Amino acid sequence: MDVKTAFLNRELDEEIYMEQPDGFVVNGQESKQWHEKFDTTLTSAGFAINEVDSCVYYRYGGGKRVILCLYVDDILIFGTDIDVINEVKSFLSSKFDMKDLGEADVILNIKLIKDESGITLSQTQYVEKVLSRFGYIDSKPSSTSYDPSVTLKKNKRIGVNQLKYSQIIGSLIATRPDISFAVSKLSRFMSNSGTDHWHALERVMCYLKEMMSYGIHYSGHPAVLEGYSDANWISDDELYATSEYVFMLGGSAVSWRSCKQTILTRSIMEAELAALDTASVEADWLREFLMDLPVVEKPIPAILMNCDNQTAIAKVNSDKENAKSSRHVRRRVKSVRKMRHSGVISVTYIQTEKNLADPFTKGLSRNVIDIASREMGMRPV
Repeated sequence: MDVKTAFLNRELDEEIYMEQPDGFVVNGQESKQWHEKFDTTLTSAGFAINEVDSCVYYRYGGGKRVILCLYVDDILIFGTDIDVINEVKSFLSSKFDMKDLGEADVILNIKLIKDESGITLSQTQYVEKVLSRFGYIDSKPSSTSYDPSVTLKKNKRIGVNQLKYSQIIGSLIATRPDISFAVSKLSRFMSNSGTDHWHALERVMCYLKEMMSYGIHYSGHPAVLEGYSDANWISDDELYATSEYVFMLGGSAVSWRSCKQTILTRSIMEAELAALDTASVEADWLREFLMDLPVVEKPIPAILMNCDNQTAIAKVNSDKENAKSSRHVRRRVKSVRKMRHSGVISVTYIQTEKNLADPFTKGLSRNVIDIASREMGMRPV
C-alpha cells in the first residue's frame, strides 16, 4: 500500500520548518510527526514495534500472524492468509488516505519474482535504467567487477568529473553482493576521483551489463542464520585493513558488508579479530530482529560465525590477555568473547576457499566469483 501525502497526516503541535535554519538543528529532536502518528495508529490496533527496527510492526493472535514494513510512505504487508491482510488494509484505509497497490510486485526498485521454488529479488530493470542514464548500456561486458592487478591510490591531481562519479556510486545496487567490494573500494575516492578510479568504476558498469539478469533467490531452506567473516590486511597504499561479512538465511545472503576498518592493526590476526567484531555486532542485530518474527524457530541458537584464521579463533576462545595488542584490538576481542559467552555467536574455522566473505575482500577471478555468487543465492532470472 502507499500512503497519499503521508506528511500531511499528522496534526502539528509545534512550528515546523521544511528546512531547519542554520544552527537550529538539535540531534535527537528532529521532527518525526508522521512516524509518530503511524506508531500511535498501529499500536492502538494491537501491533508491536520490532525491538531493533522501528519501521517493522507485527501482530500475532488467534493463529494469524501479520508483519508490516514501513518505508517512508510505502507499506509492505505479510500475512499468514489473505483475510488478515485485507483486515489490515481496511484498518489503514480507515485511518489514512491510502492507495491499495495489490499483490507486491515491485518495491524500492526491487522486483519480487515468485514461483514454486521460492522468491527471487531482481533489479534487472533498475540496472538497465542506471546503465542507460550514465551511458553504459552499449558498453562491452566484463566478466569481473574489479581487476586485482590494479592498484588504486589517492588522486593528487585535479579531480575528473567528480559529480558524475559520486552519482554512479550512489546508484549502485542493494541486491548485488557480487559488487560489494568494488563499490566499497571505489567509494573511498569520491572526494577526488582520478582517471584510474574512473576506469575501475567503468569496469563495474560493464560487469553489471554482463550480469544484468542476475537476482538473489530465497528457497526458505535452511532456515538457520549463519555468518561468514574475513579481513584483507593492508593493501595498495592504505594503512587500514578491510573488514567483510555476509550472513545467510533461507538459502541466500540477507546481509553483507565490505568496509575499511577504523583502527590500525599490526597483523592479519588482529585484522581478522576486528572483522569478527564488526560481524558479531551485525549478528547480534539480526538475532534481535528475528526474535520478533515467525521466520525462524525459537529459541534462536548461537549464530555460527565462520572464520578462516585459526589464530584469531584461538584468541577468541581463550580468556588470556595479550598486553602487546593495542587497547582498540583488546576491546574488540572482549566484545567478541562476550558475544560468544552470552550465546549470541559461536566461532568456527572454515577453509578460505569456502569462506563466502572472501569475495568481499579483493578482486577475484571469474570462476571464484561465479562459485561464491551461486553459494550466496545469485542466479539468472
